[in-house]
Amino acid sequence: MRHVISAAIAAVLGFGVAHAQAPQGYPADYAKLIDAAKKEAKVVIYSTTDAVAASPLIKDFEAIQKIVIHTSHHTHYVIGTGANDPQKMDPKASRETLDHSIMYIFAVALQDGGWHHERSYAPERAARPDTVALWHKIRTVEDPEWTRRYHSQNPKEKAFGGRVVITFDDGSVLEDEIAFADAHPLGAKPFKRENYVSKFRDLADGIVTRAEQDRFLDLVMRLPKLTADELVDLTFTVEPAHLGQVVSRGIFDQER
Repeated sequence: MRHVISAAIAAVLGFGVAHAQAPQGYPADYAKLIDAAKKEAKVVIYSTTDAVAASPLIKDFEAIQKIVIHTSHHTHYVIGTGANDPQKMDPKASRETLDHSIMYIFAVALQDGGWHHERSYAPERAARPDTVALWHKIRTVEDPEWTRRYHSQNPKEKAFGGRVVITFDDGSVLEDEIAFADAHPLGAKPFKRENYVSKFRDLADGIVTRAEQDRFLDLVMRLPKLTADELVDLTFTVEPAHLGQVVSRGIFDQER
């Protein structure tokens, strides 16, 4: 049952950052930002437990008695129940808070069989009674082995994963673990160039026009050969309707 609980959040518990190399002179966190892109979903970086693969095996979510996620110290105390933050269990919490609640993310991913960077955070989605009931059955505990792997300097061992144990009312148990998100270099489906492009388009859809996406991606694909004059265009413009009214010039505005 290796992948029984293995795909839902190649997003919920996270994954290692050892595969991105920061160029000389770049900030220390640069590599983390690069590896953060290697997730199929869009949730907090230090989370990767899987609910997607488990959901087809669960016919009645009301029959679940409890769910325990065994994970690292950091995950337990920052986005888990170890934080002792009641807002992490509150359906009226902000998107930013829900993004840092592994309990909420796991519950939604388990029920929906996937995760969407907008719909999964919608107030009406968070307020669904059956989701709230399942969400409140989930807790996290620190596992010393996952804490050790979280801090490991060995790129083949460093992992932000965890083990999930689902206990049903009849006493039966479903459990599995995942160390790396599917999109991670050591995951089940490592990201390739087309996956990054697809993720960018998904996130930009409805915000950046297709023509502007194409222009930006063309520059990115030619990055090693760009001239100094072209570097200034290595960004993208959001559709005006999403920007609101511009009331003044900012310090980064420039004459073109």
